[in-house]
Amino acid sequence: MTLDPTPNQPLVNAFVQRFRHANPNNDPDLATKPIDTDFFGDSPKMADDLLVPILEGIKTATCSSLWEWEHENETPLSPGTLAVIIDGSGTPRCIIETVSVTPTPYNEVAADFAYHEGENDRTLEGWRKAHWDFFSRTLPRIGKQPTQTMPLLCERFRVIYTEESAQEFNSR
Repeated sequence: MTLDPTPNQPLVNAFVQRFRHANPNNDPDLATKPIDTDFFGDSPKMADDLLVPILEGIKTATCSSLWEWEHENETPLSPGTLAVIIDGSGTPRCIIETVSVTPTPYNEVAADFAYHEGENDRTLEGWRKAHWDFFSRTLPRIGKQPTQTMPLLCERFRVIYTEESAQEFNSR
């Protein structure tokens, strides 16, 4: 089952309003900045599983297939992009800001990047296996197959707003 990024749009809208009111970075332009809604993974369970290391500050990087990004989005991913990250039920849990985006072929992703993705055993070998499996599931939906040289968007991000800790999220 795939995850709909907006099943609880009223909750997301209220979360964004609280974030804009709090303005944790004292950004004078925050009121007019677009804020996307997104999730990590390709299932409600994966969204929940990946949210915990994000809230713990362990996961500070992620990657997307450039092919999927171009298929699903009108604007390129760039530093400063803001996104509400929802859990597997569509409830907003935090807002992240993209710090950097580096286009990288799959077979050139570095061990340091894999480590900062904060998943599995945090090794490049573990990263490659998990992501090959992930792209093998997701790319056929857009008529593509994974390749060793497929273009990825290697993103570094930081959490800039949350209303609960990883421990609180885990105890639900």
